[in-house]
Amino acid sequence: MITATGLELRAGARLLLGDASLRVGPGDRIGLVGRNGAGKTTLTKVLAGEAAPAAGTINRGGSIGYLPQDPRSADPQVLAKDRILDARNLSKVLARIERTSVAMGEGTGEEQDRAMRQYTNAMHEFESVGGYAVQSQAATIAASLSLPQRVLDQPLGTLSGGQRRRVELARILFGGHEVLLLDEPTNHLDADSIQWLRRFLSTFPGGYIVISHDTELLETTVNQVVHLDANRAVLDVYSMGWNAYLQQRETDERRRKRERSNAERKASDLRNQADRMRAKASKAKAAQSMLKRADRLVDDLEKSRAADKVARLRFPEPAACGKTPLWGDSLSRTYGSLEVFTDVNLAIDRGSRVVILGLNGAGKTTLLRILAGVDVADTGSVRQGHGARVGYYAQEHETLDPQRSVLANMMSAAPDLPDTEARRVLGSFLFSGDDVDKPAAVLSGGEKTRLALATLVVSGANVLLLDEPTNNLDPASREEILGALAGYKGAVVLVTHDEGAVMALDPERVVILPEGDEDLWSDDYAELISLA
Repeated sequence: MITATGLELRAGARLLLGDASLRVGPGDRIGLVGRNGAGKTTLTKVLAGEAAPAAGTINRGGSIGYLPQDPRSADPQVLAKDRILDARNLSKVLARIERTSVAMGEGTGEEQDRAMRQYTNAMHEFESVGGYAVQSQAATIAASLSLPQRVLDQPLGTLSGGQRRRVELARILFGGHEVLLLDEPTNHLDADSIQWLRRFLSTFPGGYIVISHDTELLETTVNQVVHLDANRAVLDVYSMGWNAYLQQRETDERRRKRERSNAERKASDLRNQADRMRAKASKAKAAQSMLKRADRLVDDLEKSRAADKVARLRFPEPAACGKTPLWGDSLSRTYGSLEVFTDVNLAIDRGSRVVILGLNGAGKTTLLRILAGVDVADTGSVRQGHGARVGYYAQEHETLDPQRSVLANMMSAAPDLPDTEARRVLGSFLFSGDDVDKPAAVLSGGEKTRLALATLVVSGANVLLLDEPTNNLDPASREEILGALAGYKGAVVLVTHDEGAVMALDPERVVILPEGDEDLWSDDYAELISLA
Protein backbone atom coordinates (compact mmCIF):
# COMPACT_ATOMS: atom_id res chain seq x y z
CA MET A 1 0.00 0.00 0.00
CA ILE A 2 1.14 3.57 -0.74
CA THR A 3 -0.30 6.61 1.02
CA ALA A 4 0.88 10.11 0.07
CA THR A 5 -0.18 13.18 2.07
CA GLY A 6 0.53 16.86 1.41
CA LEU A 7 2.64 15.94 -1.60
CA GLU A 8 4.46 18.71 -3.46
CA LEU A 9 6.51 18.19 -6.62
CA ARG A 10 8.73 20.72 -8.36
CA ALA A 11 10.85 20.86 -11.49
CA GLY A 12 13.34 23.59 -10.64
CA ALA A 13 11.28 26.64 -9.74
CA ARG A 14 8.15 25.35 -11.47
CA LEU A 15 5.43 23.82 -9.30
CA LEU A 16 4.22 20.53 -10.78
CA LEU A 17 1.93 19.47 -7.95
CA GLY A 18 0.92 21.15 -4.73
CA ASP A 19 -0.55 19.76 -1.49
CA ALA A 20 -1.87 16.55 -3.07
CA SER A 21 -2.98 13.33 -1.41
CA LEU A 22 -3.16 9.89 -3.01
CA ARG A 23 -3.74 6.32 -1.86
CA VAL A 24 -3.00 3.08 -3.69
CA GLY A 25 -4.23 -0.10 -2.02
CA PRO A 26 -5.63 -3.51 -2.95
CA GLY A 27 -8.25 -3.19 -5.65
CA ASP A 28 -7.26 0.37 -6.60
CA ARG A 29 -6.71 0.35 -10.36
CA ILE A 30 -5.66 3.90 -11.13
CA GLY A 31 -5.03 5.45 -14.52
CA LEU A 32 -2.73 8.49 -14.17
CA VAL A 33 -3.23 10.91 -17.04
CA GLY A 34 -2.14 14.41 -18.03
CA ARG A 35 -0.27 16.19 -20.76
CA ASN A 36 3.42 15.50 -21.48
CA GLY A 37 5.60 17.27 -18.92
CA ALA A 38 2.80 17.57 -16.36
CA GLY A 39 4.79 15.47 -13.87
CA LYS A 40 3.30 11.96 -14.21
CA THR A 41 6.67 10.23 -14.46
CA THR A 42 8.05 12.36 -11.62
CA LEU A 43 5.07 11.40 -9.45
CA THR A 44 5.56 7.66 -10.02
CA LYS A 45 9.30 7.98 -9.31
CA VAL A 46 8.52 9.69 -6.02
CA LEU A 47 5.88 7.11 -5.08
CA ALA A 48 8.33 4.31 -5.89
CA GLY A 49 11.04 5.88 -3.73
CA GLU A 50 13.32 6.65 -6.68
CA ALA A 51 13.13 10.40 -6.00
CA ALA A 52 12.22 12.67 -3.10
CA PRO A 53 9.25 15.07 -3.04
CA ALA A 54 9.68 18.79 -2.43
CA ALA A 55 7.28 18.44 0.51
CA GLY A 56 4.82 15.96 2.03
CA THR A 57 5.02 12.42 3.39
CA ILE A 58 4.79 9.03 1.72
CA ASN A 59 4.11 5.82 3.62
CA ARG A 60 4.87 2.57 1.80
CA GLY A 61 3.80 -0.87 2.91
CA GLY A 62 4.33 -4.21 1.18
CA SER A 63 6.20 -4.91 -2.03
CA ILE A 64 6.22 -2.32 -4.83
CA GLY A 65 7.08 -3.03 -8.47
CA TYR A 66 8.11 -0.02 -10.56
CA LEU A 67 8.47 -0.02 -14.35
CA PRO A 68 10.20 3.19 -15.49
CA GLN A 69 10.03 4.57 -19.00
CA ASP A 70 13.72 3.97 -19.57
CA PRO A 71 14.72 0.56 -18.16
CA ARG A 72 18.43 0.61 -18.98
CA SER A 73 19.87 0.23 -15.51
CA ALA A 74 20.36 -3.56 -15.51
CA ASP A 75 23.75 -5.19 -16.05
CA PRO A 76 24.06 -5.76 -19.84
CA GLN A 77 25.90 -9.07 -19.22
CA VAL A 78 22.96 -10.64 -17.32
CA LEU A 79 20.86 -13.13 -19.29
CA ALA A 80 17.30 -12.03 -19.97
CA LYS A 81 15.81 -15.10 -18.24
CA ASP A 82 17.96 -14.49 -15.14
CA ARG A 83 16.84 -10.86 -15.04
CA ILE A 84 13.21 -12.00 -14.89
CA LEU A 85 13.80 -14.79 -12.37
CA ASP A 86 15.80 -12.47 -10.11
CA ALA A 87 12.51 -10.72 -9.25
CA ARG A 88 11.93 -13.64 -6.86
CA ASN A 89 15.60 -14.54 -6.27
CA LEU A 90 15.28 -17.68 -8.39
CA SER A 91 18.19 -17.41 -10.82
CA LYS A 92 20.94 -17.90 -8.21
CA VAL A 93 19.07 -20.82 -6.63
CA LEU A 94 18.62 -22.52 -10.02
CA ALA A 95 22.29 -21.95 -10.84
CA ARG A 96 23.25 -23.54 -7.52
CA ILE A 97 20.96 -26.52 -8.23
CA GLU A 98 22.59 -27.00 -11.63
CA ARG A 99 26.11 -26.62 -10.22
CA THR A 100 25.59 -29.08 -7.35
CA SER A 101 23.85 -31.55 -9.67
CA VAL A 102 26.95 -31.64 -11.87
CA ALA A 103 29.16 -31.97 -8.79
CA MET A 104 27.14 -34.99 -7.57
CA GLY A 105 27.68 -36.75 -10.86
CA GLU A 106 31.37 -36.01 -11.13
CA GLY A 107 32.47 -36.13 -7.48
CA THR A 108 33.34 -39.11 -5.28
CA GLY A 109 33.39 -39.82 -1.59
CA GLU A 110 33.18 -36.83 0.74
CA GLU A 111 33.05 -34.40 -2.18
CA GLN A 112 29.96 -36.16 -3.55
CA ASP A 113 28.31 -36.23 -0.11
CA ARG A 114 28.89 -32.49 0.29
CA ALA A 115 27.42 -31.85 -3.15
CA MET A 116 24.34 -33.92 -2.26
CA ARG A 117 23.78 -31.88 0.91
CA GLN A 118 24.19 -28.64 -1.02
CA TYR A 119 21.78 -29.92 -3.68
CA THR A 120 19.20 -30.81 -1.04
CA ASN A 121 19.51 -27.38 0.59
CA ALA A 122 19.20 -25.66 -2.78
CA MET A 123 16.08 -27.69 -3.64
CA HIS A 124 14.49 -26.79 -0.29
CA GLU A 125 15.19 -23.11 -0.95
CA PHE A 126 13.80 -23.48 -4.49
CA GLU A 127 10.59 -25.06 -3.23
CA SER A 128 10.21 -22.43 -0.50
CA VAL A 129 9.83 -19.69 -3.12
CA GLY A 130 7.35 -21.65 -5.21
CA GLY A 131 9.43 -24.22 -7.05
CA TYR A 132 8.60 -25.35 -10.55
CA ALA A 133 5.14 -23.76 -10.44
CA VAL A 134 6.67 -20.30 -10.03
CA GLN A 135 9.27 -21.04 -12.70
CA SER A 136 6.47 -22.05 -15.04
CA GLN A 137 4.66 -18.79 -14.22
CA ALA A 138 7.74 -16.81 -15.26
CA ALA A 139 7.91 -18.74 -18.53
CA THR A 140 4.20 -18.08 -19.19
CA ILE A 141 4.57 -14.34 -18.61
CA ALA A 142 7.64 -14.18 -20.87
CA ALA A 143 5.88 -16.09 -23.64
CA SER A 144 2.78 -13.89 -23.31
CA LEU A 145 4.99 -10.83 -23.84
CA SER A 146 6.49 -12.35 -27.01
CA LEU A 147 9.84 -13.26 -25.46
CA PRO A 148 10.87 -16.60 -27.04
CA GLN A 149 13.50 -18.85 -25.48
CA ARG A 150 16.24 -17.67 -27.86
CA VAL A 151 15.76 -14.12 -26.55
CA LEU A 152 15.68 -15.26 -22.93
CA ASP A 153 19.04 -17.00 -23.41
CA GLN A 154 20.71 -13.77 -24.63
CA PRO A 155 22.50 -11.13 -22.52
CA LEU A 156 20.53 -7.92 -22.06
CA GLY A 157 23.19 -5.94 -23.91
CA THR A 158 22.44 -7.80 -27.16
CA LEU A 159 18.69 -7.15 -27.08
CA SER A 160 16.80 -4.42 -28.89
CA GLY A 161 15.17 -1.58 -26.97
CA GLY A 162 11.77 -3.22 -27.36
CA GLN A 163 13.05 -6.57 -26.10
CA ARG A 164 14.72 -5.00 -23.03
CA ARG A 165 11.52 -3.14 -22.28
CA ARG A 166 9.50 -6.37 -22.40
CA VAL A 167 12.03 -8.18 -20.20
CA GLU A 168 11.67 -5.46 -17.56
CA LEU A 169 7.88 -5.60 -17.80
CA ALA A 170 7.95 -9.40 -17.42
CA ARG A 171 10.21 -9.01 -14.38
CA ILE A 172 7.85 -6.57 -12.68
CA LEU A 173 4.74 -8.63 -13.41
CA PHE A 174 6.45 -11.82 -12.20
CA GLY A 175 7.70 -10.21 -9.00
CA GLY A 176 4.53 -10.92 -6.99
CA HIS A 177 4.28 -7.30 -5.85
CA GLU A 178 1.31 -5.89 -3.96
CA VAL A 179 1.45 -2.55 -5.76
CA LEU A 180 2.52 -1.88 -9.37
CA LEU A 181 3.65 1.47 -10.80
CA LEU A 182 3.72 1.10 -14.58
CA ASP A 183 4.94 3.95 -16.79
CA GLU A 184 3.82 3.37 -20.41
CA PRO A 185 3.78 -0.46 -20.18
CA THR A 186 2.46 -0.92 -23.74
CA ASN A 187 5.48 0.71 -25.41
CA HIS A 188 7.08 -1.79 -27.84
CA LEU A 189 4.36 -4.42 -27.28
CA ASP A 190 2.65 -6.13 -30.19
CA ALA A 191 -1.13 -6.49 -30.39
CA ASP A 192 -1.26 -9.95 -28.77
CA SER A 193 0.95 -8.87 -25.86
CA ILE A 194 -1.20 -5.79 -25.25
CA GLN A 195 -4.33 -7.96 -25.15
CA TRP A 196 -2.66 -10.27 -22.62
CA LEU A 197 -1.53 -7.31 -20.48
CA ARG A 198 -5.09 -6.00 -20.36
CA ARG A 199 -6.31 -9.38 -19.08
CA PHE A 200 -3.47 -9.57 -16.55
CA LEU A 201 -4.20 -6.13 -15.09
CA SER A 202 -7.96 -6.77 -15.05
CA THR A 203 -7.44 -9.75 -12.72
CA PHE A 204 -4.51 -8.38 -10.68
CA PRO A 205 -5.46 -8.70 -6.99
CA GLY A 206 -3.33 -5.81 -5.72
CA GLY A 207 -3.36 -2.13 -6.60
CA TYR A 208 -1.63 -0.30 -9.40
CA ILE A 209 -1.06 3.02 -11.08
CA VAL A 210 -0.65 2.92 -14.83
CA ILE A 211 0.48 5.78 -17.06
CA SER A 212 -0.57 5.13 -20.62
CA HIS A 213 -1.69 6.90 -23.75
CA ASP A 214 -3.39 3.66 -24.82
CA THR A 215 -7.02 4.57 -24.19
CA GLU A 216 -8.19 0.99 -24.78
CA LEU A 217 -5.95 -0.19 -21.95
CA LEU A 218 -7.42 2.46 -19.66
CA GLU A 219 -10.97 1.62 -20.72
CA THR A 220 -10.60 -2.06 -19.84
CA THR A 221 -8.43 -1.98 -16.72
CA VAL A 222 -8.91 1.09 -14.47
CA ASN A 223 -11.62 1.85 -11.90
CA GLN A 224 -10.16 5.25 -10.94
CA VAL A 225 -8.69 8.04 -13.01
CA VAL A 226 -6.30 10.62 -11.56
CA HIS A 227 -5.75 13.64 -13.79
CA LEU A 228 -2.62 15.68 -13.10
CA ASP A 229 -3.57 19.16 -14.26
CA ALA A 230 -0.38 20.94 -15.24
CA ASN A 231 -2.01 24.36 -15.29
CA ARG A 232 -3.62 24.15 -11.85
CA ALA A 233 -0.89 21.91 -10.28
CA VAL A 234 -3.51 19.67 -8.68
CA LEU A 235 -4.65 16.05 -8.79
CA ASP A 236 -8.26 15.61 -9.86
CA VAL A 237 -9.39 12.20 -8.58
CA TYR A 238 -12.32 10.47 -10.29
CA SER A 239 -13.52 7.25 -8.66
CA MET A 240 -14.95 5.82 -11.86
CA GLY A 241 -13.96 4.11 -15.10
CA TRP A 242 -12.40 5.76 -18.11
CA ASN A 243 -15.51 6.56 -20.17
CA ALA A 244 -17.39 7.91 -17.17
CA TYR A 245 -14.32 10.03 -16.31
CA LEU A 246 -14.29 11.66 -19.74
CA GLN A 247 -17.93 12.69 -19.32
CA GLN A 248 -17.51 13.81 -15.70
CA ARG A 249 -14.40 15.87 -16.45
CA GLU A 250 -16.23 17.91 -19.05
CA THR A 251 -19.21 18.28 -16.70
CA ASP A 252 -16.90 19.54 -13.93
CA GLU A 253 -15.27 22.01 -16.27
CA ARG A 254 -18.63 23.40 -17.41
CA ARG A 255 -19.61 23.74 -13.72
CA ARG A 256 -16.37 25.59 -12.88
CA LYS A 257 -16.85 27.98 -15.79
CA ARG A 258 -20.50 28.61 -14.84
CA GLU A 259 -19.64 29.22 -11.17
CA ARG A 260 -16.81 31.55 -12.13
CA SER A 261 -19.01 33.51 -14.52
CA ASN A 262 -21.74 33.93 -11.89
CA ALA A 263 -19.26 34.88 -9.18
CA GLU A 264 -17.45 37.38 -11.39
CA ARG A 265 -20.77 39.00 -12.31
CA LYS A 266 -21.75 39.27 -8.63
CA ALA A 267 -18.30 40.60 -7.76
CA SER A 268 -18.58 43.21 -10.52
CA ASP A 269 -21.98 44.34 -9.18
CA LEU A 270 -20.56 44.61 -5.65
CA ARG A 271 -17.56 46.64 -6.83
CA ASN A 272 -19.79 49.01 -8.81
CA GLN A 273 -22.04 49.49 -5.80
CA ALA A 274 -19.02 50.03 -3.54
CA ASP A 275 -17.65 52.68 -5.91
CA ARG A 276 -20.94 54.57 -5.70
CA MET A 277 -21.02 54.31 -1.89
CA ARG A 278 -17.43 55.48 -1.39
CA ALA A 279 -18.47 59.00 -2.45
CA LYS A 280 -20.22 59.34 0.90
CA ALA A 281 -17.98 59.35 3.96
CA SER A 282 -20.71 57.76 6.06
CA LYS A 283 -20.79 54.70 3.83
CA ALA A 284 -17.03 54.28 3.25
CA LYS A 285 -16.76 51.38 5.72
CA ALA A 286 -19.67 49.53 4.09
CA ALA A 287 -18.08 50.09 0.66
CA GLN A 288 -14.80 48.57 1.89
CA SER A 289 -16.67 45.52 3.18
CA MET A 290 -18.31 45.06 -0.24
CA LEU A 291 -14.92 45.15 -1.97
CA LYS A 292 -13.54 42.50 0.39
CA ARG A 293 -16.63 40.37 -0.19
CA ALA A 294 -16.16 40.68 -3.96
CA ASP A 295 -12.52 39.57 -3.67
CA ARG A 296 -13.51 36.55 -1.54
CA LEU A 297 -16.13 35.49 -4.09
CA VAL A 298 -13.46 35.24 -6.78
CA ASP A 299 -10.68 33.84 -4.59
CA ASP A 300 -12.84 30.99 -3.27
CA LEU A 301 -13.55 29.64 -6.75
CA GLU A 302 -11.86 26.60 -8.25
CA LYS A 303 -9.53 27.60 -11.02
CA SER A 304 -10.82 26.90 -14.51
CA ARG A 305 -8.83 24.45 -16.60
CA ALA A 306 -6.65 26.34 -19.00
CA ALA A 307 -6.24 24.86 -22.43
CA ASP A 308 -3.22 22.56 -22.57
CA LYS A 309 -0.41 23.85 -24.71
CA VAL A 310 0.63 21.73 -27.67
CA ALA A 311 4.02 21.70 -29.35
CA ARG A 312 3.88 23.36 -32.77
CA LEU A 313 5.96 20.99 -34.84
CA ARG A 314 6.84 21.72 -38.44
CA PHE A 315 9.77 20.16 -40.23
CA PRO A 316 11.64 22.70 -42.36
CA GLU A 317 12.26 22.50 -46.06
CA PRO A 318 14.87 19.76 -46.52
CA ALA A 319 18.29 20.73 -47.80
CA ALA A 320 18.91 20.10 -51.49
CA CYS A 321 20.42 16.72 -52.31
CA GLY A 322 20.99 14.25 -55.11
CA LYS A 323 18.48 11.74 -56.46
CA THR A 324 19.50 9.04 -53.96
CA PRO A 325 20.90 10.47 -50.71
CA LEU A 326 21.32 7.14 -48.85
CA TRP A 327 22.22 3.54 -49.78
CA GLY A 328 22.69 0.37 -47.80
CA ASP A 329 24.60 -2.39 -49.63
CA SER A 330 24.67 -6.04 -48.49
CA LEU A 331 24.19 -5.16 -44.82
CA SER A 332 24.32 -7.91 -42.20
CA ARG A 333 24.51 -8.00 -38.44
CA THR A 334 25.02 -10.74 -35.85
CA TYR A 335 25.30 -10.82 -32.05
CA GLY A 336 27.57 -13.73 -31.23
CA SER A 337 26.02 -16.79 -32.84
CA LEU A 338 22.67 -15.01 -33.34
CA GLU A 339 22.11 -13.83 -36.88
CA VAL A 340 19.87 -10.75 -36.87
CA PHE A 341 19.68 -10.04 -40.62
CA THR A 342 21.80 -10.84 -43.68
CA ASP A 343 22.39 -9.23 -47.07
CA VAL A 344 19.93 -6.36 -46.76
CA ASN A 345 20.00 -3.89 -49.65
CA LEU A 346 18.02 -0.66 -49.82
CA ALA A 347 18.18 2.72 -51.50
CA ILE A 348 16.44 5.76 -50.03
CA ASP A 349 15.52 8.14 -52.86
CA ARG A 350 14.96 11.87 -52.42
CA GLY A 351 11.54 12.44 -50.84
CA SER A 352 10.72 8.72 -50.58
CA ARG A 353 8.75 7.23 -47.70
CA VAL A 354 9.72 3.81 -46.41
CA VAL A 355 8.37 1.70 -43.53
CA ILE A 356 10.45 -1.08 -41.98
CA LEU A 357 8.40 -3.95 -40.57
CA GLY A 358 9.38 -7.07 -38.67
CA LEU A 359 8.82 -8.86 -35.39
CA ASN A 360 10.46 -7.51 -32.24
CA GLY A 361 14.12 -8.50 -32.43
CA ALA A 362 14.16 -8.71 -36.22
CA GLY A 363 16.71 -5.89 -36.37
CA LYS A 364 14.61 -2.81 -37.21
CA THR A 365 16.35 -0.55 -34.69
CA THR A 366 19.75 -2.05 -35.54
CA LEU A 367 19.23 -1.30 -39.24
CA LEU A 368 18.29 2.33 -38.51
CA ARG A 369 21.37 2.73 -36.28
CA ILE A 370 23.58 1.40 -39.07
CA LEU A 371 22.01 3.74 -41.63
CA ALA A 372 22.47 6.65 -39.21
CA GLY A 373 26.15 5.82 -38.68
CA VAL A 374 25.63 5.16 -34.96
CA ASP A 375 26.40 1.45 -35.42
CA VAL A 376 28.50 -0.49 -37.91
CA ALA A 377 27.39 -3.47 -39.98
CA ASP A 378 29.36 -6.72 -39.82
CA THR A 379 29.39 -6.82 -43.60
CA GLY A 380 28.36 -4.38 -46.29
CA SER A 381 28.48 -0.59 -46.31
CA VAL A 382 26.36 2.54 -46.04
CA ARG A 383 26.89 5.31 -48.59
CA GLN A 384 25.58 8.85 -48.60
CA GLY A 385 24.83 10.66 -51.83
CA HIS A 386 25.45 14.26 -52.79
CA GLY A 387 24.13 16.74 -50.20
CA ALA A 388 22.77 14.05 -47.86
CA ARG A 389 21.90 15.18 -44.32
CA VAL A 390 20.67 12.37 -42.11
CA GLY A 391 18.58 13.06 -38.99
CA TYR A 392 18.15 10.16 -36.58
CA TYR A 393 15.50 9.87 -33.87
CA ALA A 394 16.36 7.05 -31.43
CA GLN A 395 13.60 5.28 -29.52
CA GLU A 396 15.63 5.38 -26.30
CA HIS A 397 16.74 8.99 -26.89
CA GLU A 398 20.42 8.01 -27.17
CA THR A 399 21.05 11.07 -29.34
CA LEU A 400 20.52 13.30 -26.28
CA ASP A 401 23.27 13.92 -23.73
CA PRO A 402 21.52 13.46 -20.36
CA GLN A 403 24.10 15.58 -18.52
CA ARG A 404 23.73 18.61 -20.79
CA SER A 405 20.93 21.12 -20.61
CA VAL A 406 18.02 21.32 -23.02
CA LEU A 407 19.56 24.37 -24.69
CA ALA A 408 23.03 22.78 -24.88
CA ASN A 409 21.58 19.69 -26.60
CA MET A 410 19.85 21.98 -29.08
CA MET A 411 23.01 23.95 -29.83
CA SER A 412 25.07 20.79 -30.32
CA ALA A 413 22.63 19.67 -33.05
CA ALA A 414 23.06 23.00 -34.88
CA PRO A 415 26.28 24.75 -33.72
CA ASP A 416 25.77 27.71 -36.06
CA LEU A 417 22.24 28.41 -34.76
CA PRO A 418 21.96 31.76 -32.91
CA ASP A 419 20.99 31.52 -29.26
CA THR A 420 17.79 33.51 -29.77
CA GLU A 421 16.67 31.26 -32.65
CA ALA A 422 17.41 28.12 -30.62
CA ARG A 423 15.28 29.47 -27.77
CA ARG A 424 12.50 30.37 -30.22
CA VAL A 425 12.39 26.83 -31.63
CA LEU A 426 12.51 25.35 -28.12
CA GLY A 427 9.61 27.61 -27.17
CA SER A 428 7.53 26.16 -29.99
CA PHE A 429 8.25 22.75 -28.44
CA LEU A 430 7.05 24.02 -25.02
CA PHE A 431 10.51 24.61 -23.52
CA SER A 432 10.51 28.14 -22.17
CA GLY A 433 12.06 30.13 -19.33
CA ASP A 434 14.04 28.02 -16.88
CA ASP A 435 13.04 24.83 -18.72
CA VAL A 436 15.84 25.34 -21.26
CA ASP A 437 18.43 25.13 -18.47
CA LYS A 438 17.24 21.79 -17.10
CA PRO A 439 19.48 18.77 -17.74
CA ALA A 440 17.99 16.33 -20.22
CA ALA A 441 18.23 13.56 -17.61
CA VAL A 442 15.32 15.00 -15.58
CA LEU A 443 12.93 15.27 -18.54
CA SER A 444 9.94 12.96 -18.88
CA GLY A 445 9.73 10.55 -21.80
CA GLY A 446 7.40 12.87 -23.69
CA GLU A 447 9.66 15.89 -23.06
CA LYS A 448 12.70 13.94 -24.30
CA THR A 449 10.74 13.07 -27.41
CA ARG A 450 9.91 16.74 -28.00
CA LEU A 451 13.55 17.76 -27.47
CA ALA A 452 14.87 15.06 -29.82
CA LEU A 453 12.40 16.15 -32.49
CA ALA A 454 13.36 19.80 -31.95
CA THR A 455 16.99 18.92 -32.72
CA LEU A 456 15.82 17.32 -35.96
CA VAL A 457 13.90 20.46 -36.91
CA VAL A 458 17.03 22.66 -36.76
CA SER A 459 19.32 20.09 -38.39
CA GLY A 460 18.04 20.73 -41.94
CA ALA A 461 17.98 16.97 -42.54
CA ASN A 462 16.73 15.66 -45.88
CA VAL A 463 16.59 12.03 -44.69
CA LEU A 464 14.78 11.29 -41.39
CA LEU A 465 15.33 7.95 -39.67
CA LEU A 466 12.55 7.70 -37.08
CA ASP A 467 12.41 4.90 -34.50
CA GLU A 468 9.06 4.87 -32.66
CA PRO A 469 8.63 8.67 -32.70
CA THR A 470 5.12 8.61 -31.16
CA ASN A 471 6.04 6.66 -28.02
CA ASN A 472 5.37 8.53 -24.73
CA LEU A 473 3.37 11.30 -26.42
CA ASP A 474 -0.03 12.51 -25.33
CA PRO A 475 -2.77 12.42 -28.00
CA ALA A 476 -2.50 16.14 -28.85
CA SER A 477 1.29 16.03 -29.32
CA ARG A 478 1.01 12.81 -31.29
CA GLU A 479 -1.43 14.41 -33.73
CA GLU A 480 0.92 17.35 -34.14
CA ILE A 481 3.84 15.08 -35.03
CA LEU A 482 1.77 13.03 -37.46
CA GLY A 483 0.63 16.23 -39.15
CA ALA A 484 4.26 17.36 -39.47
CA LEU A 485 5.24 14.00 -40.97
CA ALA A 486 2.46 14.19 -43.52
CA GLY A 487 3.71 17.58 -44.74
CA TYR A 488 7.46 16.85 -44.72
CA LYS A 489 9.01 16.88 -48.21
CA GLY A 490 12.21 15.00 -47.42
CA ALA A 491 12.79 11.24 -47.26
CA VAL A 492 11.53 9.32 -44.22
CA VAL A 493 12.41 5.82 -43.00
CA LEU A 494 10.01 4.84 -40.22
CA VAL A 495 9.96 2.07 -37.61
CA THR A 496 6.79 2.00 -35.50
CA HIS A 497 4.02 -0.06 -33.91
CA ASP A 498 1.65 2.88 -34.38
CA GLU A 499 -0.73 2.26 -37.26
CA GLY A 500 -1.78 5.92 -37.25
CA ALA A 501 1.82 7.02 -37.80
CA VAL A 502 2.12 4.79 -40.86
CA MET A 503 -1.17 6.05 -42.26
CA ALA A 504 -0.06 9.66 -41.74
CA LEU A 505 3.24 8.97 -43.50
CA ASP A 506 1.46 7.37 -46.50
CA PRO A 507 4.48 5.20 -47.38
CA GLU A 508 5.55 4.20 -50.84
CA ARG A 509 7.61 1.13 -49.96
CA VAL A 510 7.98 -1.41 -47.17
CA VAL A 511 11.06 -3.41 -46.11
CA ILE A 512 10.42 -6.68 -44.25
CA LEU A 513 13.09 -7.84 -41.79
CA PRO A 514 14.99 -10.06 -41.18
CA GLU A 515 14.76 -11.21 -44.83
CA GLY A 516 15.24 -7.68 -46.17
CA ASP A 517 12.51 -8.14 -48.80
CA GLU A 518 11.34 -4.88 -50.36
CA ASP A 519 7.88 -4.29 -51.79
CA LEU A 520 5.51 -1.50 -52.76
CA TRP A 521 3.24 -0.48 -49.88
CA SER A 522 -0.30 -1.75 -49.88
CA ASP A 523 -3.05 -1.89 -47.27
CA ASP A 524 -2.38 -5.61 -46.95
CA TYR A 525 0.68 -4.72 -44.87
CA ALA A 526 -1.31 -2.54 -42.45
CA GLU A 527 -2.31 -5.49 -40.24
CA LEU A 528 1.37 -6.37 -39.76
CA ILE A 529 2.18 -3.04 -38.09
CA SER A 530 0.70 -3.70 -34.64
CA LEU A 531 1.69 -7.38 -34.81
CA ALA A 532 5.32 -6.44 -35.35
